[in-house]
Amino acid sequence: MNVEQSETTSRPDYAQYIICVVMVAVGAFLIVDALRIADGFAKVDPVGPRLFPILIGVGLLVMAVVLAIAIPRGFRGEADAGEDIDPDMPSDWRTVGLLVGMFVMLIVLVVPLGWAIAGGLFFAGCATILGSRHYVRNLVIGAVLAVASFYGFYSGLGIPLPAGILDGIL
Repeated sequence: MNVEQSETTSRPDYAQYIICVVMVAVGAFLIVDALRIADGFAKVDPVGPRLFPILIGVGLLVMAVVLAIAIPRGFRGEADAGEDIDPDMPSDWRTVGLLVGMFVMLIVLVVPLGWAIAGGLFFAGCATILGSRHYVRNLVIGAVLAVASFYGFYSGLGIPLPAGILDGIL
C-alpha cells in the first residue's frame, strides 16, 4: 500500500459535512413549519396535516447525526455506477426546458381551465416530451389521471382543486 492510497482512505471526506448541515436545516425547517400548520385544514384527515412533515423532519435530523458520526470513521458512499445511463453523455437541456415549460403552462392554465383540463394536458405533454409517440393514448391517460386526481383530492382529502370551465360538471 503506498502513502497516497493510505492517506486518502484514512482522511475523512469533510465535504460530506455540507450534506449534514443541509439535512439539519431542511429537517428543522420541516418540523418548525409543520408545527405552525393550523388544525382542521383537511377535514377528513384523521392524523392531521402535521404528522408527515414532522416525521420526515425527524428522520432527516436522525440521518444527519448518523452521517456525521460515520464521516470521521471513514465511511464513504458508493460511487454511482450509472446503471442505465451513460455518464459521458451531455445533459439534454432541451427536454429539461420543455418540461419546465409544461410546469409553467400548468401554473398559468390551472385556474382558467381547471385541474381536469390543465392537468390532462400537462400529463400528456410530459409523456410526449419524454418520448411517447402515442399522442391519443397520452391524452386519454392524461385525462384519466387528471380527473382521478381531481376526485382523489376533493373526495379523499377534502381539498378542492380548481374546476375552471368545467365548474358544475365535475
